[in-house]
Amino acid sequence: MDKNISENGEAVTKGSICGYDSLDQLLASNLKPELYQEVSRILLGSNCGRPLEQIVLPDSAKDLSSKHGFDLQAVSFSADKEQMRKPRVVRVGLIQNSIALPTTALFLDQTRGIYNKLKPIIEAAGVAGVNILCLQEAWTMPFAFCTREKKWCEFAEPIDGESTKFLQEFAKKYNMVIVNPILERDMDHGEVLWNTAVIIGNNGNIIGKHRKNHIPRVGDFNESTYYMEGDTGHPVFETVFGKIAVNICYGRHHPLNWLGFGLNGAEIVFNPSATVGELSEPMWPIEARNAAIANSYFVGSINRVGTEVFPNAFTSGDGKPQHNDFGHFYGSSHFSAPDASCTPSLSRYRDGLLISDMDLNLCRQYKDKWGFRMTARYEVYADLLGKYIKPEFKPQVVSDPMLHKNSS
Repeated sequence: MDKNISENGEAVTKGSICGYDSLDQLLASNLKPELYQEVSRILLGSNCGRPLEQIVLPDSAKDLSSKHGFDLQAVSFSADKEQMRKPRVVRVGLIQNSIALPTTALFLDQTRGIYNKLKPIIEAAGVAGVNILCLQEAWTMPFAFCTREKKWCEFAEPIDGESTKFLQEFAKKYNMVIVNPILERDMDHGEVLWNTAVIIGNNGNIIGKHRKNHIPRVGDFNESTYYMEGDTGHPVFETVFGKIAVNICYGRHHPLNWLGFGLNGAEIVFNPSATVGELSEPMWPIEARNAAIANSYFVGSINRVGTEVFPNAFTSGDGKPQHNDFGHFYGSSHFSAPDASCTPSLSRYRDGLLISDMDLNLCRQYKDKWGFRMTARYEVYADLLGKYIKPEFKPQVVSDPMLHKNSS
């Protein structure tokens, strides 16, 4: 189940939990039903006072899952019935995947392999009626930004490049908005690189783009060797299905980044990521869920899967021996809702498609319930931040006078 050992740079798909796909599967298989139900209530929350409901998908989607071996799950978030507004139900999908070929293969073959791998997963989303689909961070390539090697820049492409053209056909075919996270080459500004999400409309048009706001400099994440912080702010894209935004990867560690998308009116925020177990897994189910609660919107969290092994060893100045891989990308993609409920996660080691119906009315309902926007003190925060960014800033610390008396 968790074998497929690497040879000469091949991706290793490992990472099961005691032989189970995910924590939820482990619990469901080992707890009595009544205990599992109570544990799920605590871990996953309840949606409008009820457990999340499973969605019955068409056989054509399930057949694609069985034939191509990817995890397929579907659940529904509901909202309270209102008298003045009709339900605003949108079907949203997340795709997680491993690379298709060893990192030593020809670059063009690697990209073609990933396209071929994703075709049936995207088709499954289409036949299942997904309205908005988001792929993982830099999905067209291995996540090679640990290596500092510049040859990987060849995977970069313009906004309207090959991957966008590939996905535009699916967008038109299935009337589907698609979020396309790529390594962008800005052809108008010196061909510099950005970590970017392209928003493709349901008519196949390009609605806009967002560039990653926060670039990590931690562990093996040496991304600033390739691109720097984005320059697009916190845009929210109004689509026929709702208002969406993209908080790319490392931005999830910054609460004010989540807030920016909320202040601009996002109803669904996607977090396409590439992160490994040793570094971040305990944080993974917490940060997005907290953002959904604090900002009264839905969050779709996507992480790639597998262990990508590179031909040349590298180090990251952390005292560890040189190595050839990042570690295990643990998948576990999931949705979080404004009411603190969240879906079970996809597999830790298999490709997967997670589908959710969500009633966007829940966003306003929880703004009304908790009043976070009304009770926030934005003018106070703005005053503090305005002082903090100035060189003469001094922290507001009130010391006990007895501290200084005792030390003398």
